[in-house]
Amino acid sequence: MRALALALTATLLATSAAAQPDRRFADILPPAPAWRGASEKLVAPAGDPWITPAEKAGFRTTPSYAETLDYLRRMAGASDLIRLERFGETPEGRELVVAIVSKDKGRLDPAKPLVLAQAGIHSGEIDGKDAGLMLIRDIAFRGKAGLLDGANLLFVPVFNADGHENTSPYSRPNQRGPESQGFRTTAQNLNLNRDYAKLDAPEMRAMLDLIGRYDPDLYLDLHVTDGVDYVHDITFSFPGWGGRHARSPRSGQWLDKVLRPRMEQALSRNGHFPAPYLDPVDPRAPEKGFNVGADTARFSTGFGDLRRTPTVLVETHSLKPYRQRVLGTYVLIEAALRAAADGADGLAAARAADRALRPDRVVLTWKPLAEPVDSILFRPVQRETWRSEASGRDEVRWLGRPGKPVQAPVFGSTPDVVVQRPAAYWVPAHKAEVIDRLRRHGLAMEILKAPRTVEVEVARLVEPKAGTAIEGRFPVSAADYTSERRRVTYAPGSVRISTDQPLGELASILLEARSPDSFLAWGFFPEILQRTEYMEGYVIAPLAERMMKEDPALAAEFRAKLAAEPAFAADGDARLRWFYEKTPYYDRRYLIYPVGRETAG
Repeated sequence: MRALALALTATLLATSAAAQPDRRFADILPPAPAWRGASEKLVAPAGDPWITPAEKAGFRTTPSYAETLDYLRRMAGASDLIRLERFGETPEGRELVVAIVSKDKGRLDPAKPLVLAQAGIHSGEIDGKDAGLMLIRDIAFRGKAGLLDGANLLFVPVFNADGHENTSPYSRPNQRGPESQGFRTTAQNLNLNRDYAKLDAPEMRAMLDLIGRYDPDLYLDLHVTDGVDYVHDITFSFPGWGGRHARSPRSGQWLDKVLRPRMEQALSRNGHFPAPYLDPVDPRAPEKGFNVGADTARFSTGFGDLRRTPTVLVETHSLKPYRQRVLGTYVLIEAALRAAADGADGLAAARAADRALRPDRVVLTWKPLAEPVDSILFRPVQRETWRSEASGRDEVRWLGRPGKPVQAPVFGSTPDVVVQRPAAYWVPAHKAEVIDRLRRHGLAMEILKAPRTVEVEVARLVEPKAGTAIEGRFPVSAADYTSERRRVTYAPGSVRISTDQPLGELASILLEARSPDSFLAWGFFPEILQRTEYMEGYVIAPLAERMMKEDPALAAEFRAKLAAEPAFAADGDARLRWFYEKTPYYDRRYLIYPVGRETAG
């Protein structure tokens, strides 16, 4: 018994030690500049009965998921402005919950803009959760119910709930507080902010169901960023910043001309230092400039732009104290609610105009521009370099003291691969998984009840290559994609997706062969990479001789290839395969992407 007791004591001590931060690492982060801001008045006093768990802990810690939901349930039980709704379940069985904050009782007035604020998609970046709890508390009990006169709020406290509970003092080594943070990815090791297009995670499928059900007018995706140090404590971005990179241009204009100044003014007035999302060209010298390019469909902002839902990525700065970051996020969400209410008519008109768009051409990829498209006033932090024995080079040391503000260049993107929008896409019945995800995206589709033969354009992959695993998938790329016209009979259960719909551009991004966020690119069509029929040498060799005799042009093409490619000339199998590919016996499905493009006329 004594041995068992000693073993249990050792285990408990080891567990306790493992839960505590290793003090060897406590002083690694750069010093934090001193900060005082008017937003500090938002913090509840110690005796307040509705003080949030983070406030009560002096922002040293953040509540567990169970504690977060308990606090929300307690508020909902005491206020008819708050209703909680379960909208999904995680792989580990945790319920996903959204707080519906409204004066409209059991319904949401469609005349009021609806703001969806989502926290914890990367659950170690949890500032939005504690900011949202404070704001909802103040709406319900502290005199801010007027915010709901002109707008309604949906608040998801933790999107990645399983990751939130995979908490550790070592989750985010570049982040100052809280003491223990959740993990970036889900229990399935999926990054939810790479999943908006492919929809692999049940959490993401639940979120799209929620978005489809409520159709928010403004979507706030709340994060924390790291990488370099600077004075700015909160940054944000959206398609349409400065009038660029927006597929939904009217929504982008509303975000840039209405929402952006309102958020910047509110943050500055409360002692914060806003900026556009700062992605430095050179992390060791950020004043050289920043990239503000187009976002793709795998991210919230790229997805929202395609869905005609104005979406803002919010990134507080990881090296700022947790208290400062939470308060900045509170100010931003409140400012967004006020801007949505005051600009409701313009926001509704912008969304309607964008949903009426049917672009003739669709941009699939973008490439960076070499010359700046704009500049911003950047507030750097002073730095020095030191020679590291570990890296064998000079490393940057940030000193925690503000440097002289500089006008830094901003670099953008320009369209690269662009395709003509087809009239429709045809997806065969045997790709039920793809059809299901298209349906979850909200795309309208015609489902065939009987076979139908149509002429379509299909893509053939040239020199395809399966990539290494990423986000639970093996992505596929090709050296080129050639186009062929074919008459294809689609079986019952196949679908026709017209591009003459508000989400038509999203359909192109998900289904075009050359789109980096297509289901093809994400590896949903591995079967087309294998050849299942072949031709024996004793059959194809004499047939090849006959083909050359009957077709001098073919013979000339073959001999030219022999002369130009010695490796091909020396490979008998490759030579015979070249002829086989030109016969009617060749597998008609090999390397053919089976999604058809129905072109007008």
